[in-house]
Amino acid sequence: MSAVMETMMNEKPKPAATAVAAAAPAKSAEAPAVKSKPKQAKKSPLMAGLLMKVLPPLTGLAFLVLVWQIIAAKTGNFPTPLVTLQEAIKLFSDPFYRAGPNDQGIGWNVLASLQRVAIGFGLAALVGIPLGFLIGRVRFLSGMFGPIISLLKPVSPLAWLPIGLLVFKSANPAAIWSIFICSIWPMIINTAVGVQRVPQDYMNVARVLNLSEWKILTKILFPSVLPYMLTGVRLAIGTAWLVIVAAEMLTGGVGIGFWVWDEWNNLNVPHIIIAIVVIGVVGLILEQLLVALAKAFTYEQVST
Repeated sequence: MSAVMETMMNEKPKPAATAVAAAAPAKSAEAPAVKSKPKQAKKSPLMAGLLMKVLPPLTGLAFLVLVWQIIAAKTGNFPTPLVTLQEAIKLFSDPFYRAGPNDQGIGWNVLASLQRVAIGFGLAALVGIPLGFLIGRVRFLSGMFGPIISLLKPVSPLAWLPIGLLVFKSANPAAIWSIFICSIWPMIINTAVGVQRVPQDYMNVARVLNLSEWKILTKILFPSVLPYMLTGVRLAIGTAWLVIVAAEMLTGGVGIGFWVWDEWNNLNVPHIIIAIVVIGVVGLILEQLLVALAKAFTYEQVST
């Protein structure tokens, strides 16, 4: 009996050791499969995000070209996308040619329009932003200029063009005047609203510290008003670029608006479509530049 018991006790640990040895390879075999799953999970969101950024714009452009092609097929005198593309290649092969005072490349016309916008917009910023600070800071000036702004702001900028022609006796200053008058209102209003929304606690601290008006302006008002001011600048530049095209159609001379009107007189419809695309691209670039400026100088989220 003792021999039998010794034999049974010696044989019991063997299956347990065998089970442990069998379980160990199984675990090591499963380990690589577990590690490979996160790699697949990382790739799919990246590809999905890239597709969501690229696919919708391409689909929108394809839809636009399709609608354009259908309109051109149903209308005999409307150019197709292919014809317009061929004309654009010819046009942009030499955008800065000069064959006369009123016969210049599209590049010179865009630069002339941008120059007028820059002058009118700059003058509006020099006048509108300080005036907005004064209106927001001084209650008397707010009551004084409030009715004037409410009366003149809804007037179409082109309605001011004859006044500019009458006063300046020239088309170029009249177009700049139209840009000035349409750009100044968003800057005044947004700057004034920003000044009025500065927390009263800030102003109370300034009074306790006995800060000068210049210190209040530079240390308290300007940082707080900057997001509102940049919003007004963005609105103003968009309006200015819209107005200059219409103003140049009426005043003539060199400019993208005059170029569109001249091509219409020549019945060159592909060039008109190209000009429309150029106007949209330039406006988009101006908008994105100001959005980047707003993001650089403010901590708030700037919507595009």
